[in-house]
Amino acid sequence: MPYAHPIAIAPEADVFIAGGGPAGLACAIALARKGHRVLVADGMKPPIDKACGEGLMPDTLAALRNLGIDLPALVEAESARILGIRFIDTADGTTVQARFPGHAGEGRGVKRKTLHQLLLDRAIELGVVFSWETVVRGLTGQGSDHTTVETNRGSFHASYVVGADGHQSRIRSAAGLDRARITAQRVGLRQHFAIAPWTEFVEVYWSDRGQAYVTPVSATEICVAFVAHTKFAAGVPEALAHFPQLAARLEGAQPSDAPRGAITYSRKLHRVTKGNVALLGDASGSVDAVTGEGLSLAFRQALSLADAIQAGDLAAYQRSHLHMRRRPHLMASTMLLLDSSPLLRTCSIDLLARIPWLFAKLLEIHIGNAGFSPRDRRPVLKPAHPSSVSTPVPRNAVP
Repeated sequence: MPYAHPIAIAPEADVFIAGGGPAGLACAIALARKGHRVLVADGMKPPIDKACGEGLMPDTLAALRNLGIDLPALVEAESARILGIRFIDTADGTTVQARFPGHAGEGRGVKRKTLHQLLLDRAIELGVVFSWETVVRGLTGQGSDHTTVETNRGSFHASYVVGADGHQSRIRSAAGLDRARITAQRVGLRQHFAIAPWTEFVEVYWSDRGQAYVTPVSATEICVAFVAHTKFAAGVPEALAHFPQLAARLEGAQPSDAPRGAITYSRKLHRVTKGNVALLGDASGSVDAVTGEGLSLAFRQALSLADAIQAGDLAAYQRSHLHMRRRPHLMASTMLLLDSSPLLRTCSIDLLARIPWLFAKLLEIHIGNAGFSPRDRRPVLKPAHPSSVSTPVPRNAVP
């Protein structure tokens, strides 16, 4: 279905959302399902793309279902199933993998623009109104019954204002919510290749330069996303040179689009609400792309924020937001520690290859399906959940 371009004609709404990306659209959908009049404004116009790994974990698909979107059923031919995660240490070829636990279900690889279109279609279906190419310039009357959002297309009035406008959020600045702590900043580079996926796992290749994520997105295409502390000046060829096993896999494969770059942060804001203004998604802080948690976190925040607005209690969202960010930031800190030390990375991946149930347990925790306690320790040769654990792959082999 082609992108629709409805233009906002009503200057008033219950909720004004700045940002028409996945986070803003998810919030608009959740609010519209509760009967709210929602207006979404964005400085761009569809299609809106962003460089990312494009792998959706089982918890992300569950959040989408809560928004009324059954992604696998809607875009089966334009996506690919994901059964688990595989780590590959480029230093010596050590490989370890684990399946998602059976009760969590499968993940899905889907292009960012395809996901965006699904969310946009759902929002339009629910009556959400849009104003594209609309740039926020400021807020007046913040905290009153009707805050005014000043834009290049005029003024809009709303009972609540949501900033889902990304890392450089204008709503965040206008509301005085910029106070934050940034613990990591890295650069990303994404490229699609026209090649049949060789696995139903997301592969994460680790090198001294960073990580390369390989995600199947259809029966004939994969997404490769590189994340590093410094930019790959010569682009994808330079990036691939740091991942020889992946370069061998892609020999002869043709790029299917132009490469796209992005910045990824680990950032915690002091507060994400003030008066009747709330922040969402990257505007509200973010975790490094190494976790693959960005969309899952944004969708869960959207559902929580919609509940808080329905109850007239943004303080509840502030508490929920703080709780939701703890696990992703902990996982990001752990994985970035591996990124900073080649010796620690090699030792850790080697350990996980020898104790595969431990990797399965960590994956289960990562997708929010389990905790960890001393009782989780199990004999290496007798994993308790064989459906979640795959046999470690021999050193120097890439399955």
